[in-house]
Amino acid sequence: MTTPRSRTPAPDRPRTRTDYAGAVYGSMLAASVIAAAGVHDPHPRLSLILLLVVTGIVFWIAHVYARVAGEREVGRRVGWRTVREVGRDEWPLVEASALPALAVLVSPWLGAGENAWLALGVAVAQQVAWATLGARRAGAEPGQAAVEGLVNLCLGLVIVAAKVAVGH
Repeated sequence: MTTPRSRTPAPDRPRTRTDYAGAVYGSMLAASVIAAAGVHDPHPRLSLILLLVVTGIVFWIAHVYARVAGEREVGRRVGWRTVREVGRDEWPLVEASALPALAVLVSPWLGAGENAWLALGVAVAQQVAWATLGARRAGAEPGQAAVEGLVNLCLGLVIVAAKVAVGH
């Protein structure tokens, strides 16, 4: 996964912001897809990989649209350059599905069989890692970065608990 870029600043603001939101959100989205997906299809691994990739792309498109529409200036036309820049900024949302999808692919060779627990663990772990890294890169003290990582771990564990509760 590429390192998330700083969002393009407003003209009156310097570029001082790091933005790992797409990577964190994409990881949480991947965990949710994995938790909600059934593994009862004839080709469960292929189905889950496709769900991860397609969901990431659809949410990426939605985020690009929301940012372009929400941040445009009154009376100004939005150009393709702006759309491409926003698309690049939001791309970590899609990239966050890559490692969980890879975990789904290799899980049988690692002894995890057809279940999705390895992929879910990977998604939650990268969510925690991106949140912690984002906090540190933004200048947070180690304790604050640890708190942000812990909050994301708790959010991930809620998704894991939901998977356990519904018996997937």
